[in-house]
Amino acid sequence: MALPFLDKGAYFPEWQESPDNAKSLWRKVDAMCSNDPHLNATSLLIHAQASRHFRHGRGQVGDLFTGGIGRLREVERYQRVTGQANSASCFNLVGAAQVGKSSLTGMRMLHQLSGAIPVWPFDPVPERGPVLIEIYTTVAALAAGLPKGRSKVRDREGLKQALSRLNTPTPARLARYDDHSTDALITAAWMKQAAANTSLWNPPAMTEEIAQKEGWTFGVV
Repeated sequence: MALPFLDKGAYFPEWQESPDNAKSLWRKVDAMCSNDPHLNATSLLIHAQASRHFRHGRGQVGDLFTGGIGRLREVERYQRVTGQANSASCFNLVGAAQVGKSSLTGMRMLHQLSGAIPVWPFDPVPERGPVLIEIYTTVAALAAGLPKGRSKVRDREGLKQALSRLNTPTPARLARYDDHSTDALITAAWMKQAAANTSLWNPPAMTEEIAQKEGWTFGVV
């Protein structure tokens, strides 16, 4: 839900117009890309300053794209150290590990929601009603007993076993058992239990500065 900030003290170092918190970042991305259809973010990615920070493709790497995998948020570095997840950099726009374009699209959507739905951890968790969170589906898969490194389910029996460990009945037969569908079902089943765990909403490693500038992945403790 945000780009790395704390490692360099800015989302876009060397750019004077770089925002200073996540909600300002969402507003900036949406404003720069207001003429791009379907929440596209092309206008930001070709901007003279912003483009310097991204890996765009084979042989097309911005001069401020740093590290082999790109810059990471605090929660992403923490996940890698603890082994809870293996996150990729939002500044990477190419290959199987690219998450940058969808993240920027998501930021446009979050800005356009304009407070209609609270977004954790940037907003307080409401007493009732919806709240948006960032989730890494592997966290839910591991809680369902799936082995690390082989957490994708692509058949009915595997889904049934995972859901049974989360005390959730198997739904009606799906048209396709792809990992997108099963990820969603397993994560929803886990969230029914995890949402009641107050410690997950207040992870010790998440400071207020991290929460407001970079956000956090729900379930990472």
